[in-house]
Amino acid sequence: MAANTLTQYDFFDADPARQERYMDRVCSFLSQRCDTPPLALVHSFGCQQNSSDTEKLKGMLARMGYGFTDRPEEARLVLFNTCAVRENAEDRVLGNVGALKAYKAANPELIIALCGCMMQQPHMAEKVKKSYPYVDLVFGTHVAHMFPELLYTCLSEGKRVFNLSEESAPMAEGLPVLRDNDLKAWLPIMNGCDNFCSYCIVPYVRGREKSRPSKEIIREATELVAAGYKEITLLGQNVNSYGKGLEEQINFAGLLHQVNAIPGDFRIRFMTSHPKDCTHELIDAIAACKKVCNHIHLPVQCGNNRVLREMNRHYTVEEYLELAAYAHQKMPDVTFTSDIIVGFPGESYEEFQDTLELVRKMRYSALYTFIYSRRSGTRAAQMPDPVSGEEKGRWFQELLDLQEKIGLEEHEAMVGGVYRVLVDGVGKTGEGYLTGRTESNVIVDFKAPKEIIGQFVQVRVTKARNWLVLGELI
Repeated sequence: MAANTLTQYDFFDADPARQERYMDRVCSFLSQRCDTPPLALVHSFGCQQNSSDTEKLKGMLARMGYGFTDRPEEARLVLFNTCAVRENAEDRVLGNVGALKAYKAANPELIIALCGCMMQQPHMAEKVKKSYPYVDLVFGTHVAHMFPELLYTCLSEGKRVFNLSEESAPMAEGLPVLRDNDLKAWLPIMNGCDNFCSYCIVPYVRGREKSRPSKEIIREATELVAAGYKEITLLGQNVNSYGKGLEEQINFAGLLHQVNAIPGDFRIRFMTSHPKDCTHELIDAIAACKKVCNHIHLPVQCGNNRVLREMNRHYTVEEYLELAAYAHQKMPDVTFTSDIIVGFPGESYEEFQDTLELVRKMRYSALYTFIYSRRSGTRAAQMPDPVSGEEKGRWFQELLDLQEKIGLEEHEAMVGGVYRVLVDGVGKTGEGYLTGRTESNVIVDFKAPKEIIGQFVQVRVTKARNWLVLGELI
């Protein structure tokens, strides 16, 4: 719909009432031009934080009168919330944007919008501006709450709209949310990152750390429990830093105690937790709060101290292992998952072997593994990187094989045990199977009637597989 003329915003406004007015304007604009409610296709790339942000974007779209579709040929608006953490995520976005060109040609009224971390990078926004002229609306992470205003400008003026403001402000409150799940909910407690790990683009695209006031978090969590949600995941780029910059004196351990005190039968999870800020106080809180799951996602990234220093991680392997040992002392049944980067610039095969040794010691229940991806603008992008992609691929496979063996052994140790499982849907094992997760985040498939979906049940594990366990309902 938008012409090739361009409206370049540098404008930032944190007033939610202003965006409410623009939601009304968009709704009125569309009602005058559409015989039926317009449909939007919304897709999120990347992390759980992006998924949560997308639920807010969908909430605003619903408030503006849009329905939703998965078919681009039916859509009057396509919105991609993009990811910049790895190159393949950016490639996937651009591939999907390229495929929209034909739909735009068939339907000139179609609005194509891109937002999120990838668009907060000036060079990527410039690439979209020049190489994808049929993209109508581009905005970054700091102004996602201004989506109604930006969309109204695009619709009413018929121009391309770009807003890449880098101004940072407290997290916007009061936005409508359309959740993708009625059983498990994302609950952001903070945004941004101050750590500047040398490989990571997040601090540059998400900005500095900003925490929500605890009263807002408790209000939202209480509403979720009242609405029947059984699992709440507290989100942040580094939840262990929660509380920095707030007027109130509170840290993440204190927040866990507050959420745990909300009446109701529900679980609390959290991610992501930075090892340098993980304290004995936090582990004590996890152990004391019975609704907080005994599963800790603690990204280590590497098992060699020299490489960790080059990554700017601010902890040693020994400190990481001490934290894990303390957690096992307080919670014998605690489980850990982690992130690992293979082939960081300058990493040798001998140093990679230290990572394998750490994995053997930690015996993670699951790993999220990645081959290093160069991110323009980070310090690691300037480091010599002599190891070939083929060699890194061999290391990567070695890590996968080790974790597969450990994961199967850990699952085999569960056979015969009885676990409390939150049933969250239909399983993929076969006809009649449901699926759920234990408190330690292990997937369990078992035969049971669909009527128990959404409930906590007791399941006895009968068989282990690499990626899940099978069980029987008690």
